[in-house]
Amino acid sequence: MGIGTEVDSQKAFELYESVADLENLHGICNLGVCYENGIGTEINEQKAFKLYQKAADLEHSEGMNNLGYCYNNGIGTDFDEKKAFKLYQKAAKLGNEFAQYNLALMYEFGDGIEENFDLAIYWFKKSAEQGNINAQTNLKNSLGMYSLGKCYEVGIGTDVNKQKAFELYHKVADLGNSHGIYCLGCCYDDGVGIDVNKEKAFKLYQMAADLGHIFGINNLGCCYDNGHGTEVNKKKAFELFQKAAILGNDFAQYNLALMYADGKGVEKNIDLAIYWFKKSAEQGDQDALSKLNKLKKIE
Repeated sequence: MGIGTEVDSQKAFELYESVADLENLHGICNLGVCYENGIGTEINEQKAFKLYQKAADLEHSEGMNNLGYCYNNGIGTDFDEKKAFKLYQKAAKLGNEFAQYNLALMYEFGDGIEENFDLAIYWFKKSAEQGNINAQTNLKNSLGMYSLGKCYEVGIGTDVNKQKAFELYHKVADLGNSHGIYCLGCCYDDGVGIDVNKEKAFKLYQMAADLGHIFGINNLGCCYDNGHGTEVNKKKAFELFQKAAILGNDFAQYNLALMYADGKGVEKNIDLAIYWFKKSAEQGDQDALSKLNKLKKIE
């Protein structure tokens, strides 16, 4: 946008280049933006990446966010969601609204970190408070409805209303949100605001699992393990528990350990049972800790 003059991309590039030479962090970062998007110069993603890296190394929050974006999208470097997450997190804590929004997205979809809707809401709120339109929109749509649904389900700031919770989870699920689909599955599984329907719960867990939702993967394993909504299939249950356990889900780690301990769906292996009970216990699962102590006494 030109204020009092016409937009001159070439001039803007030259100005950013001159201030970047003076080690001005904002200039370094903006010069990176020019190279990334071809503003006043040819696109050069590698140069953009190096400039963002330079700004980030000097604790510039915008540089950190932009560097995270490069890692998140493979711009000028290899794709690396974990590095992107760490950079967004650092910049978000420094108050960068764009990093807060990007961090919230990673928590919402489980990219580079385990999915966590509560933290997604927290960071969307932080970004929205600074006027970020995208964050405000996300809060009003799926995340806002999910949060309100949880309030009605457990009675946070309002009376418990299972029916309203069910309706809100349904709306979030209809938007294709994996967590909403998972929560709706739980409603059908446990009879929250709707009659118990194990077949529908199974289908919803399958949908959530297909979208990479680790709680959905674990619960789908439980369905196969217990024959809820489908036929018993211990081998499939084992495979699903193993997948979610490797992704860090403590419930799946406990369930996987049980299968190794009992030799169900897989050959009995006490060493691996102890390994996975320990992994689950380290995340605070008391049942896993109890099982772990019993197995150690037997040994």
